Amino acid sequence: MSDDATADEVYQLLTNNYVEDDDAMFRFDYSRHFLAWALQPPGFVADWHIGVRTVPGGKLVAFISGVPATIRVRQSTLPMAEINFLCVHKKLRSKRLAPVLIKEVTRRVHLKDVWHAAYTAGVVLPKPIAVCRYWHRSLNPKKLIDIGFSRLGANMTMHRTIKFYKMDPQQLSSGIRPMVAGDVPAVTALLRTYLAKFAYAPDMTEHAIAHQLLPRNDVVYTYVRESACQPNGGGASRITDFFSFYNLPSTVINHPVHKTLRAAYCFYYAPGSLAVTDLLKDALTCAAMEGFDVFNALDVMENTVERMRELRFGIGDGHLQFYLYNWRLNAALQPSEVGLVLL
Repeated sequence: MSDDATADEVYQLLTNNYVEDDDAMFRFDYSRHFLAWALQPPGFVADWHIGVRTVPGGKLVAFISGVPATIRVRQSTLPMAEINFLCVHKKLRSKRLAPVLIKEVTRRVHLKDVWHAAYTAGVVLPKPIAVCRYWHRSLNPKKLIDIGFSRLGANMTMHRTIKFYKMDPQQLSSGIRPMVAGDVPAVTALLRTYLAKFAYAPDMTEHAIAHQLLPRNDVVYTYVRESACQPNGGGASRITDFFSFYNLPSTVINHPVHKTLRAAYCFYYAPGSLAVTDLLKDALTCAAMEGFDVFNALDVMENTVERMRELRFGIGDGHLQFYLYNWRLNAALQPSEVGLVLL
């Protein structure tokens, strides 16, 4: 993935053949910068990025990836591989390439003495450890209605809908600013403390958090809340909260005007001085200010149904199943017990 030509091949394969909605109206459009960020975390193993090429010609027609991670499952903390981006060219879907890719990435992960893996899928396989649901918050409702992502509500006009979903930058909580490198230790402490309350969550070092959360233009956005210094100089300012979201646009298929749907996806956050609802409201406001059309969130962590409805999210029709390889739980987890967000 450090080779520009190869990275471009992976991008083209995913852009043209990866996840689509059931009606073939939208397809994920991971950017090259996003893929470089997602596939090359600290300690990444290049051998876990696996492609299949045609012979002759050498065209890339299938791909799967793994990246190393440390994940806690209840009281056990385990080295794992996060498996992602399994993609087979549309013309080869009936050739049974996917099982070959899965078997090969499993073999290569085992060679590094790693015996467990985490992955997600939109389809139900035996047997998910948790089933979570997507929620969608309109930020640019006119565009979303135009492209068929959402529809105008009963007894609602377009003007009323735009006003209903409008985020006011003036209501952003005080002290919110983009994260910088000097915030990494404070954000690490906040996130590690917060994730300790969930049964299934990553165990990230400062180095990993710097890679995952430091802002990257058009890839990941992270904001911290900095408390003000005391007027009498009786204490330094400190980081009390943070939130983040990443940019995963979708190609709008066969639309005469709009070609891209800009979607922000809720990533990690940690409340401190603010309630979770207020923190997520700030995230929505910042996403709107960055020009996103929609804000998507899974009902993991503290993204409860009541909180999602209060923030004017609409329930989606898509589910995401969480899976563990080579690790069994006595009972499935509730979404509120999941603190892991996979890209």
